[in-house]
Amino acid sequence: MARIELDLPRLLPFSTEIDVRVTDMNYGAHLGNDAMLSLIHEARWRYFRSNSMSEGDVGGARLVLADAAIVYKKEAFAGDRLRFEVGVIEVARVSCDLGYRATRIADGAIVAEAKTGLVFLDPESGRPIAVPDRVRALAVAE
Repeated sequence: MARIELDLPRLLPFSTEIDVRVTDMNYGAHLGNDAMLSLIHEARWRYFRSNSMSEGDVGGARLVLADAAIVYKKEAFAGDRLRFEVGVIEVARVSCDLGYRATRIADGAIVAEAKTGLVFLDPESGRPIAVPDRVRALAVAE
């Protein structure tokens, strides 16, 4: 069976730390896939906030999540502190991809790598618009 492969840049420019909560556990007693997507959302929110933007106003546009891919490398458990690295890894005409790497701080193990595709919308019409220059300027060069 073919697996998703992500080719993230070695360095992503933003990092933030998030604790895995007991409510993030699934029936397998480890971090659930739905909770990981929520943690990625939190990391994305912090990334935009650190650049004086929000998902409702990203350089004059609003954004929607078009797709998401997560590749799990290790399990994570309640109480683990994860470092999420985030960066714009690809820019197209009306969309961009953000890359994420979640690393367990205690042992340096990469828990997951992810990519989300974001589409930029005009706040009035809701129609796709060009990626704002402020976002283009954040693209990781590698």
